Order: sequence, then C-alpha cells, then structure tokens
Amino acid sequence: MTWSTYGSYLVLVVLVVLAPGPDTVVTLKNSFAGGVRGGLLATAGIAAGNVVQGTAVAFGLGTVIVGSQPVFHTLRWLGVVYLCYLGVQALRSARRGDYASLDHTGTQVMGFRRFREGFLSNVTNPKVLALYLSVLPQFIDPAHNSLTDTLLLAYTVAVLGAVWLLLLVGFVHSVRAWLGRRRVRRGLDVATGTTLIGFGAALAVDG
Repeated sequence: MTWSTYGSYLVLVVLVVLAPGPDTVVTLKNSFAGGVRGGLLATAGIAAGNVVQGTAVAFGLGTVIVGSQPVFHTLRWLGVVYLCYLGVQALRSARRGDYASLDHTGTQVMGFRRFREGFLSNVTNPKVLALYLSVLPQFIDPAHNSLTDTLLLAYTVAVLGAVWLLLLVGFVHSVRAWLGRRRVRRGLDVATGTTLIGFGAALAVDG
C-alpha cells in the first residue's frame, strides 16, 4: 500500500461518506430527539456497525454472506424491516407531538436505544458489505495483499464516516433553539420518517 494509492482511496471514501444515506438520517433523527448525546450515541453505533462489516470483509466473511443468496436476502429484509420500523417510529412521534414529556423520560434506556438504532441500521444494510467488496479490491494488489492493508482501508470508512456524522451532530446542536419549536420538530420527524421508509423501500426493490 503506497501513500498515493491510499490518497486516492481517501478521496473516494470522502465522496461515499458525504452521499446521504440511512446512516445520515438515523444520526439526524437521534440528534433531533436526543441532542448531542443522542447524536453521539447513534454515531458510535454506526461506527461500530462499520467496524463489524469491515472486519467481516477483511476476513472473507463478507464474500460468504454476499455469495450466499439465503443469507444475503435474509440480511437485506432485516434491513428493510428495521429501516421501516424506525421510519414509522418517527412518524408516530410527529403525530403525537408530545416532545416535552418524551425528552425527559428514560435517559439511560433511550441512550442504549440510540446506540442500538445506529448499530442495527448499519449492520443490517448489506449494501455496506457490497460497497466494501466492490471498492477495496481496486486498491489492493492481490500479489501483495495483507490483512493489515485490508483492515486499514475498511476502518478508514468507519473513521471518516464517524467524523462526518459528528459534524452533522455539531450542526444540529448549533441550531438547537430553532429545532426546539414544536412545529419544526414535527416537520423534521415527518421528513426523517418518510426518508427512512423510502430507504427501506429502495433496499427492498434493489435486492
């Protein structure tokens, strides 16, 4: 692995990370509802999911999962169901609109839930595995392939993805006063809920 090759890889990863996807929406959803702490926990869960998927690819398990149709489609449909579940949750929150009581209940339980939402939304998305499997081989020389190089490339995605999500969390915090308005919060819940259901539908159709 040369610095030139790694630099080219970084450019590609940045473009991939900046593209809006389920990770972005899940982080925003939890930042809206749980503030900085909620956003950080969701980001930590997503980063953990990326590490799990990257490690699976580095050790060859990703190829097995993608190559096995029953396993791949089971994972895909779990992802579809979970994204739609998160979307419905957001829409229900918008319909209730009782944000004052919701924001002050079950802090520890909600904290675990926010981490879990980030982790499960990422780890049940087989498109992440497919991305690793399609991109990583372009930057690794088969004749000199090493587990260290593969893990470096895989974990780079997790790190840069987390940095981008942390910037989003910081942005949400900077406009927290505006987001605290009930009408704005409901509109954001409708938007995130609809988008998550849309991502779930796209995952179902693309499979």
